[in-house]
Amino acid sequence: MQQENEESAHIKASTDLAVLPTNNTEYGTKDYWQKRYAQEADSSFDWFKTYKDLDQLFSKYIAGKGARILMLGCGNSTLSEDMYSAGYQNIVNVDYSDVVIECMRQRTRHMDKMTWEVMDVREMHLDDGSIDVAVDKGTLDALMCDKGNVWEPSAELCENVRREVNEVDRVLAPGGRFIWITFGQPHFHMRHLQRDSWDVAVERLNDGGFEYFFYVMSKRV
Repeated sequence: MQQENEESAHIKASTDLAVLPTNNTEYGTKDYWQKRYAQEADSSFDWFKTYKDLDQLFSKYIAGKGARILMLGCGNSTLSEDMYSAGYQNIVNVDYSDVVIECMRQRTRHMDKMTWEVMDVREMHLDDGSIDVAVDKGTLDALMCDKGNVWEPSAELCENVRREVNEVDRVLAPGGRFIWITFGQPHFHMRHLQRDSWDVAVERLNDGGFEYFFYVMSKRV
């Protein structure tokens, strides 16, 4: 455990402005992320919040540390490493960038109980009902980057989001939970999350400035 914490502590956070897109719609493209992760091979970047900000909520909504956790669009975040060090070691990390998956495999080779798979969250090669908890921290937000009006999102945006949410619904076991961490406000995003198979709850996180939202979709048994 000490070695794991020391390894994580030596990962530098990315602060290179050169990796930022010229247009926010690029966040929704695979090509952008392939190039960015190639530039950030030895760095990490965490959208919105880190594990230390979320651990109490994870403890509240994840039934136990043996839960099979799916990290959706894992990127080069330290979230999986920090959760692993905290005892959540049954983690399946997926991202459609083969560049970042290989980097993360190498970076976490000492954490051999979790896996890294090249996979598009809109079409996952996972069995139905095989996941206890799915976590999205920034991936849905990337799919929602659009030139249109937030009140009237484009058909393409809605379809991409629908595909991810439907895939999570498919792979989530009865009684499982889908957790989405975002700054997206409920009046914009609840429409995308409603399903007959689960109940939706929202927790708010306010660090004294910006407000974040912790959506929890609990699948009915």
